[in-house]
Amino acid sequence: MKLIEMKQERAKVTNMIRDLMNGFENIEITGEKKEELTKMEARFDELTDKINKEEKQLERERAIGEIEDEMKPAKGNEIRTLFAKALSGEMKHMDAYQNALSLGTDETAGYLTAPVQFVQELIKGLDNILFMRQISTIVGPIGAAQSLGYPFMKTEATDASWTAEVDPAAEETTLDFGRREFKPYKLAKLIKVSNTLVSHAPMAEGVVKSAIESKISTAQENGYMNGNGSSQPLGIFFAHNDGIPTTRDVSTGNTATTVTFDGLMEARGLLKQQYRNGAQWVMHRDLEKMLAKIKDGEGQYVWQPSLIAGQPDRLLGFNVNLSEYAPNTYETTLYAAVLGNFKKGYWICDADTIKLRVLKELYAVNNQIGYLVDYFGDGAPVDPLAFARVKMG
Repeated sequence: MKLIEMKQERAKVTNMIRDLMNGFENIEITGEKKEELTKMEARFDELTDKINKEEKQLERERAIGEIEDEMKPAKGNEIRTLFAKALSGEMKHMDAYQNALSLGTDETAGYLTAPVQFVQELIKGLDNILFMRQISTIVGPIGAAQSLGYPFMKTEATDASWTAEVDPAAEETTLDFGRREFKPYKLAKLIKVSNTLVSHAPMAEGVVKSAIESKISTAQENGYMNGNGSSQPLGIFFAHNDGIPTTRDVSTGNTATTVTFDGLMEARGLLKQQYRNGAQWVMHRDLEKMLAKIKDGEGQYVWQPSLIAGQPDRLLGFNVNLSEYAPNTYETTLYAAVLGNFKKGYWICDADTIKLRVLKELYAVNNQIGYLVDYFGDGAPVDPLAFARVKMG
């Protein structure tokens, strides 16, 4: 089934659920109707999961297609071609690549440094798959520095005051500046692949790239969602005075187990007007299922499923981003979602490019080649006023 067809069917299922709920607005659903509702909700979840997977797969195929185009023999691309061959692990190819770049050999295993073009494609692939890197501000790179500080306004100045013509201007005493600091925290993964698989894979570089994207991107997203700021990013769902403090939490209107329309409007109302243009929701798909049934005061559903491929669903007029790492336990005082302007409020700092090492000899006894990747970077909220965090009542 094509992506647009799945989205259209999901919209139909949503309408069917709404029609059924309308018929039992003031009474409990029982019997055959309850079983029918359960089946429709299961189909909604199934379609949502397929849509998310299909959209990610389309991104991967587009990225790999770009690699295939660039891997065609071309003048000035000899080093990249040598690197692609070296990924097979055959010593003649590794030697040729090392000689071309005058690289040394590790005493234990021997390694290759990915050429710049390959590394840039890895970064591009992460941007396509990981939505937080798309909606946030990317700063840096830090390079060899141990940290990178950015000044920020801790306390705003007071308003100017009206005075008599000859009176002196009031001196400003509240304006205060602080410093946001980003550090190069390490994210690493070792992937071991069968020699046999690599030697028979028609596109060895694409296989490795796909695996690296998956492991690096999921770890980054988890950090941007839930990191505590200690040797890792500071996440949006972790309350911290240097990130999003508890003063930006909104629980008014919500119950211990349910997010309500009133609760959503309270969160929207916490954002100043200047932050709303470009603001987006971040939540788990389990909350999506809950919110798809909510109506406003006019009896209209506030959730707006997308009918266009590549376009997100909307809630109260704001785009919705679904993350498997957003909270999905809805109990008293726990977090449920964040509404925020991430371009203004969340910064991601890449300390350096992603480094890839090919370890051939270390795992030769097991007929495997090791691919060791590491990344240094950080991420944190920089403007708490850009966020409203939804909390259970």
